[in-house]
Amino acid sequence: MASVFDTIKLKAGDTDRSATWYRTQVNKIASGTTASQLFRQGKLNGRPSVGRLNLFGYNPKLRKTLPYYDVFPLVLPLEPISGGFLGMNFHYLPPLLRFRLLERMQQFADDTKFDSKTKFDVNYDDVKNIKIVKPTIKKYLYSYVQTGFLRINADESATAIYLPVQRFKKASDAQVYSDSRRFI
Repeated sequence: MASVFDTIKLKAGDTDRSATWYRTQVNKIASGTTASQLFRQGKLNGRPSVGRLNLFGYNPKLRKTLPYYDVFPLVLPLEPISGGFLGMNFHYLPPLLRFRLLERMQQFADDTKFDSKTKFDVNYDDVKNIKIVKPTIKKYLYSYVQTGFLRINADESATAIYLPVQRFKKASDAQVYSDSRRFI
């Protein structure tokens, strides 16, 4: 079966150096990249793109009582809820676990091309028992969304998961990742 990472491996010559090459390329892209820059470069939608990763600005309703939260979540929507949607926020995982989660999501792809038309046909029932998914499940209410939704196509998802655009409030990235690992 083809993989969302095959394009990357081909560009790197499909050698043992592929992972190193990939990290170097992401670092080049990520150095100085902010969520605001990504928003300016992409086309924003009024609603999340179902079956694709979405990056957006968010200010949660319960921000005063939450121990921490991500104001620029990278979310794969799973299903609608009253006034919003339930989704998996990849930012709650450290980068290597994001990679593993994206690999797991490949089984839900509607084709093996992993191009701009590929969608992940997945819902909560499909993933609720996968341990790595548990810390990523979050509810998002439309009335608290601060920006449009930047659609991330399947062929861009392998890069997007590594971009350091998460912005946690009330906790460091390290604390969030530590809590997520304990939850898994």
